Amino acid sequence: MDAFLSSTLIVALAEIGDKTMLLAILLACRFGKPLQIVAGILVATIANHLLAAAAGVWLAGTIETYWFQIAVAVGFIVMAAWTLIPDKIDQDESGTAYAGGSAFLVTLVAFFIAEMGDKTQVATVALGAQHQSLLWVTLGTTLGMMIANVPAVFLGDRITQMLPMPVIRIAAASVLALTGIWALWLALSAG
Repeated sequence: MDAFLSSTLIVALAEIGDKTMLLAILLACRFGKPLQIVAGILVATIANHLLAAAAGVWLAGTIETYWFQIAVAVGFIVMAAWTLIPDKIDQDESGTAYAGGSAFLVTLVAFFIAEMGDKTQVATVALGAQHQSLLWVTLGTTLGMMIANVPAVFLGDRITQMLPMPVIRIAAASVLALTGIWALWLALSAG
């Protein structure tokens, strides 16, 4: 259950202000079909995060435990710094070229691609490695993505006016940094 809860919290916080959240807002404004967009986000996230969590679990079983724990801890600290950098959505990720297509399919493809190498995907790899639980990490990170993105879909660009993004970024970075420091402390004290 710890894997599920920590995965949910970390990804929900890391996703706020992320490019995929901006993509959700853009798609909502472009298509006006929130249920199709939410369904596309859900399917894309499950697929992407299942692969990412599997990579993390595999890596944890492959690399020497002590050094891997250090790498995961440092990874969380790097993600904390990365969270402080505001994301901007690129035109090719906006779905603009697909404006005439299905909102579900555009969202599915755009989200899956935009999530590649994204901080929430990297966090999912790290969480998979840390908890070594494919199911709970995938479910938790997917729920975290939905917690952050569903309001963005239904509220559109109003959400960016309601939330003070710099404060949210600092809070998310703090949680990631504390997770990294805690994991580093545990690794060093066990080693």
